[in-house]
Amino acid sequence: MTAEPVGARAIARVRRRLIPFLATMYFVAYLDRVNVAFAALQMNQSLALSSGVFGIGAGIFFLGYFLFEIPSNYVLARVGARRWIARIAIVWGLVSMAMIFISGPRSFYAMRFLLGAAEAGFFPGIVLYFTFWFPAADRARALAQFSTASMAAGIVGAPLSGALLSLRGSAALEGWQWLFLVEGLPAVALGVVALMFLTDTPDRARWLPDDEKQWLSDAMRRDREATIQSATTVRAGLLNPAVWWLAAGLFLIVTSGYGFSFFLPQIVKAFSGASDLAVGAWTAVPFLLAAVAMVTVAAHSDRTGERRGHVAACGCVAALGLTLAAMPWPPPARFAALSLAAIGLYSFTPPFWSLPTAFLRGDGAAVGIAFINAVGNLGGFLGPSIMGWMKDATGDYLVGLRLLAAAALMSGVIVVAATLVFKRAFAGTPTYRSALS
Repeated sequence: MTAEPVGARAIARVRRRLIPFLATMYFVAYLDRVNVAFAALQMNQSLALSSGVFGIGAGIFFLGYFLFEIPSNYVLARVGARRWIARIAIVWGLVSMAMIFISGPRSFYAMRFLLGAAEAGFFPGIVLYFTFWFPAADRARALAQFSTASMAAGIVGAPLSGALLSLRGSAALEGWQWLFLVEGLPAVALGVVALMFLTDTPDRARWLPDDEKQWLSDAMRRDREATIQSATTVRAGLLNPAVWWLAAGLFLIVTSGYGFSFFLPQIVKAFSGASDLAVGAWTAVPFLLAAVAMVTVAAHSDRTGERRGHVAACGCVAALGLTLAAMPWPPPARFAALSLAAIGLYSFTPPFWSLPTAFLRGDGAAVGIAFINAVGNLGGFLGPSIMGWMKDATGDYLVGLRLLAAAALMSGVIVVAATLVFKRAFAGTPTYRSALS
């Protein structure tokens, strides 16, 4: 029997070590970010929050996220991922639990802003962390495996949140308060564990055999040297035009994604009339389908070395699903359309993040990735706000869904334009070569 190559053993060991734990952290982070969508089924009525107020409060999370994203990722690059990721998790968990003290619009806005500030830097920190551990050829798949945690937050979190809402009245707490309390606690525990479990770089990994450690260090060095046009400084990372275009593309898909996810439970409840528990169960289905599609798309992107076309196709699928969901069709057809939208929206992410990591390095990667993610996540403020405003203005979600569809379509167009216009940034990478084929 032929021995498995050192490189394959090293990558497999890193996957087994890092991805399950980091995906668990992201599962909790994403759940704490979007569980307000399920809390709204009770909280809006309990606190007299209109759809517009809820949309702004759901989205204001991303203003705090935006303001602290770049500083957070820059500090991570300086102090190491282990300590900084642990700090992020502990603080966001405490803030999430404190959401039980919300009493009206102002406190809702304030706590959502603080939650965004607390979580700022986590996702781009992981994207940066993966550039220390996974060569470019393996990165989209690794990011997809990690990112499926956001789908798991919908698959598991939806029925869990529905069940927690049923605790209404227990220990003098509302169901939505139980939701925030129970779902915030794991983040604190995981933050403590991260201090002992994570390793900053391969050369410090005692859990890697020496030959695998050497192979991985050499592979990452070759990966860095293979990039022809590399933005390595803070200035280069912030001023590179391709970074700004990619940020614009991410902004549009995030506008669609969070407008969709924050209002999905309310949309399903509106056209189905089901109970909170049933809505939680049904809402898990689009996320389950999206999780399977995300891994499949990312694996195909890695296998072919093509990124641009995969990103554009996902944007088009999302736009189609959202457009069909905005039609006044019977509930089963609208639910199928929402599932299609979820597939496009969430499969977009892994091949997209393989684009900036192809030309950003060092401090340029720390601030460039954070900038793209920070600007992109401002769409998390706009999307829910659009849905809330349109719901208050028209009495339904149809116009809002059409606007989200337009944003998803434009996101793919902008990413394609970026890879074609800024060819030097992607020179020597599979993305660039495939653009010419």
